[in-house]
Amino acid sequence: MSTVFKNKLAAGLGATPTTVLATSVSATTTVIGLSLTNVTGSIVLVSIQIQDTVASTIAYFVQNVIVPPNTSVRLINGGERLVLGASTNMIISGNTATSLDMVLSYVEIS
Repeated sequence: MSTVFKNKLAAGLGATPTTVLATSVSATTTVIGLSLTNVTGSIVLVSIQIQDTVASTIAYFVQNVIVPPNTSVRLINGGERLVLGASTNMIISGNTATSLDMVLSYVEIS
C-alpha cells in the first residue's frame, strides 16, 4: 500500500459548483485540511457537497457557511479528518462569482 500526501489550490471559486477533488476508483482519500478565503469585500456564503458517484447520492458537508469579507475559514483542521471513499467528488459553490480561494490538503492511500 502506498500513502501519498497531496494538496490542491484553486482560485476564483464561486457561483458555479466546482468539483475540487475527485477520488480515484482504487484509493481511499482522507482530507486533512481545507481552508477557504473570501477575496471580496462582501459576505460570501459557501456550501460543500460530497457526491458518491457509484451510489448516485449527494449530500451537504456544510451549507451556506458565512465567510466574512477578506477573511479565511478553516472547515477541516486541528486533527479533524474527512474520509472519502473511492469514486467520490467534493463540490464547492458560493453565492458570489469568483469570490473564494481554496487550499486543500489530503492523503491518498492505494
